[in-house]
Amino acid sequence: MNQINPRKLLRSKWTAVSPINKEKHFLITDIEFDEEGVVIQCEIEAVMSKRTQLIEWRQLKDQDVWLQGWK
Repeated sequence: MNQINPRKLLRSKWTAVSPINKEKHFLITDIEFDEEGVVIQCEIEAVMSKRTQLIEWRQLKDQDVWLQGWK
């Protein structure tokens, strides 16, 4: 399980274990926090296509889906 600090997610790099449409490498481009500092929204961008999507940031902890850094 990937150890993740939500405060350090912005601009972090991720690799999809099972790439779709040749999108393998991603950057976290936007994170929104509520008043208590809890992540309410996380946006990830594919490096190759620049396509963005919202994800649940806790999904990044699953090493069967995401690897930290660019591999």
